[in-house]
Amino acid sequence: MNSANNDIIQSIPFDVDKIRAQFPILNIQVNNKPLVYLDNGASTQKPNSVIETTNFYYSNQYSNIHRGVHKLSQIGTDLYEKTRLNFQHFINATTPSEIIFTKGTTHGINTIAYTYGRKYLQKGDEILISGMEHHSNIVPWQIVCEIYGAILKVVPIEQNGTISLEKFKTLLSPKTKLVAMTYISNSLGTINPIKEIIDLSHQNGSHILVDAAQAIHHLPIDVQELDCDFLVFSGHKMYGPTGTGILYGKEALLDALPPFEGGGDMIKEVRFDKTTFNDLPFKFEAGTPNIAGIIGLNAALDFIKEIGLPQIMAHDKQLLDYCHQQLGEIDGIRFFGTSQEKAGVVSFLINEIHPYDIGVILDNLGIAIRTGHHCTQPVMDFYNIPGTCRASFGIYNTMEEIDVLTNGLKRAVKMLS
Repeated sequence: MNSANNDIIQSIPFDVDKIRAQFPILNIQVNNKPLVYLDNGASTQKPNSVIETTNFYYSNQYSNIHRGVHKLSQIGTDLYEKTRLNFQHFINATTPSEIIFTKGTTHGINTIAYTYGRKYLQKGDEILISGMEHHSNIVPWQIVCEIYGAILKVVPIEQNGTISLEKFKTLLSPKTKLVAMTYISNSLGTINPIKEIIDLSHQNGSHILVDAAQAIHHLPIDVQELDCDFLVFSGHKMYGPTGTGILYGKEALLDALPPFEGGGDMIKEVRFDKTTFNDLPFKFEAGTPNIAGIIGLNAALDFIKEIGLPQIMAHDKQLLDYCHQQLGEIDGIRFFGTSQEKAGVVSFLINEIHPYDIGVILDNLGIAIRTGHHCTQPVMDFYNIPGTCRASFGIYNTMEEIDVLTNGLKRAVKMLS
């Protein structure tokens, strides 16, 4: 976020108390303490609108979709496809057929990895990723590279948790078929210069997949402006149900790829001698989907749109700055991921205390953070550490909760030193 944008977004009022009132779980106690939920990088809590929409569908509207002429099937189909249209407009896809429903980011990446591999990869081709990728954007590429004899190359990260564009350019080659890169690091919070990475990839003749799991609810994303070939994200990271996600792909590219899974709804005709496949987006949506989850995801998107990404961005930055300021006063603290361009993730260690021990003490105080490698073991290996403590922010978090975290950490240090 540049300074001009910051000046604009910080002028917009933000009523966090009104937002918090929409999340029933924030009223509970954990270990007889008010819940302070700072594990939003792993998953976000759900507002009443998502919970009620999902429950109402199961209680009053449930049927399978796309297959029935009866009223309930038509209602379910309309609600399901309304979600597709909503996301098309949200990320500015060209057509609804470019929006593929998945189980989440991991499913979306695997879909492209396996279908792209079958279509394009040959021995000696290269896939390029970064050293800060989530395991779900490493392992599928390792598998398909092994299958087709391709080579996985990795852009190393710098000490501050950023990617050097110069090193990225050096690793791009005529053999680079596809680049797969995260927009925002889940363990470091780094916001990568994704537009520059996309442009460089295309100049090299490479396709690019963007992992937007941590970005979709933090930053505005316009896929036509970015010009990415594929983009994936999960519903549960953006206040929606688990088991939901979106795979965006340019229509011509998706048309050219073979289906990932076979079954109902992804076919036109099935004969024992030959099967013909359905048009987009249904070619990639085999079987009965998570209908209620996708309908609930629509409610989550409406919730985000009602508040507005500019307000969310401003709130996120305020929490991030305040957390760094408050935690920075703790003796012996070390931060990991110190890029100037960051989203709401703070990873740290204190002295030689194991992150798990800190996490247990904080849990006893009702504070939920994440400890460990955060599914980014190569990042931890780079820093030669076992893992970190990670506080990650959501739309409902407050400055007061960061004060509670700070005090809890000071207490943990006294107990463990």
